[in-house]
Amino acid sequence: MPCAVVDLFCGIGGLTHGLIQSGLQVIAGLDIDDTCRYAYESNNDSLFIEADVGQYPSVNIKNLYPEGEVRALVGCAPCQPFSRYTQRYRKDGHKGDKWKLLYSFSDKVRDILPEIVSMENVPDLASEDVFYDFKRSLVEMSYNVSWSIVYCPDYGVPQKRRRLVLLASRLGSITLIEPQYTSETYLTVRDAIGELPAIEAGRSLETDPLHCAAYLSKINLERIRQSRPGGSWRDWDERLQLICHKKKSGNTYPSVYGRMNWDEPAPTITTQFFGYGNGRFGHPEQNRALSLREGAMLQSFPGNYAFLPSDAEVSKKALGIHIGNAVPVNLGNAIGLSIIRHVEEVEQNG
Repeated sequence: MPCAVVDLFCGIGGLTHGLIQSGLQVIAGLDIDDTCRYAYESNNDSLFIEADVGQYPSVNIKNLYPEGEVRALVGCAPCQPFSRYTQRYRKDGHKGDKWKLLYSFSDKVRDILPEIVSMENVPDLASEDVFYDFKRSLVEMSYNVSWSIVYCPDYGVPQKRRRLVLLASRLGSITLIEPQYTSETYLTVRDAIGELPAIEAGRSLETDPLHCAAYLSKINLERIRQSRPGGSWRDWDERLQLICHKKKSGNTYPSVYGRMNWDEPAPTITTQFFGYGNGRFGHPEQNRALSLREGAMLQSFPGNYAFLPSDAEVSKKALGIHIGNAVPVNLGNAIGLSIIRHVEEVEQNG
């Protein structure tokens, strides 16, 4: 009983790549941002369709599926509107149209009625009305629905990321596979990036332009030299501390300007992971922030994943957004294995 997948809001292909690694066939990915095309198509045997998911005709997606195969529709609608940062500090999560894209996903499910649906997003989505509307619509369409907040190290992602994962099927009950790792076997920063060559702040590796680290000012070089893995800015000489750190509110942000620990999973990789002052994104040993390649590998992308043509200019900001927003590849693999297990059980039970 073969299964074919279409990936909505596919980005640079983190979810798609994980699904392919699990053994699923991903026919195509849709995304409004055409700058994702090169990474998506260069690393996956799948078609990239530049499209606004809400406006793209459902019949066109329906026609992508081979006749007679189990159809899965998966995706991660942009999660910024539901992130804790947006809700707490920007107060603009429900302004604009991004937060409505989960309704577009629901509309596509209603039009296509694929046998299987999977949706991944930030944990805070669970407290939003749009999530309950999404689940309710699936139940109304005769889907069996399960969802949970997943700790990504349980599934081989070397970072302390938590994500909401929903699975639904019209064929029967479906759940995510059991955790594949324990606290004793979690993949660590060392496992993910420990073999990469050393580079200096402001430099890149000649053989891999993505293994490049942002420039650090003289004072930030002093700060990172005084930083210890797992420590904070409190480890610095007082003259190096920022005024905001000395305020009462600054005490709640011990991770900024921090170094990662070699032998733990990394902190959550955000879209600004390449900046030393944006979180605990200092390299465990070297006096610099993470490189783009290191951020990608901590998102469990393979070390040879191609993000840009060889002659393209590297934009840390643009690639940071693409990498930080991606579904971790190994989490995608776990979702794929869950779908495969479900389809096999359905087939065995006749």
